[in-house]
Amino acid sequence: MTSRSTSLTTNGPEKTAEIAVRIGATLRSGDVLLLSGGIGAGKSHFARRLIQSLQDVPEDVPSPTFTLVQEYETQKGMLWHADLYRLSDPDEVAELGLLDAMQDAICLIEWPNRLEDMTPENALSVNFETHAPPRSEHERTLTFTWSNIRWDTVCAELRA
Repeated sequence: MTSRSTSLTTNGPEKTAEIAVRIGATLRSGDVLLLSGGIGAGKSHFARRLIQSLQDVPEDVPSPTFTLVQEYETQKGMLWHADLYRLSDPDEVAELGLLDAMQDAICLIEWPNRLEDMTPENALSVNFETHAPPRSEHERTLTFTWSNIRWDTVCAELRA
């Protein structure tokens, strides 16, 4: 499959949240978003806003850094938010039940490099890049990469 990509630059957390909400509106069971970037790049902020946008009554959405996985019931079905930063072996992904969740639920996965060869081909990758001064400390470039045609329209609409 041919890989495609597009990038958007945001000028603050509100714009990043807006993009998360717009993507959230398009998600369905079996969709996987792979969130990459350094610590503090905005991955958890993005995930938090996306999850809250899909809840009837938005609740507190903590980072799953220590729990590894948080599950949420949303308007679109089950959503799993996983933070794989602390995993030391890819086999732990299966132990968490994440392989099954990637088939049946919406999955947001931070630190997806820990998936290694278990990375789903149908995923939308989102890389968060921060910018050093003199650019704004709140500015981020979000680069979306995908192979599955499922994401063509979603990403085109983000550019509009």
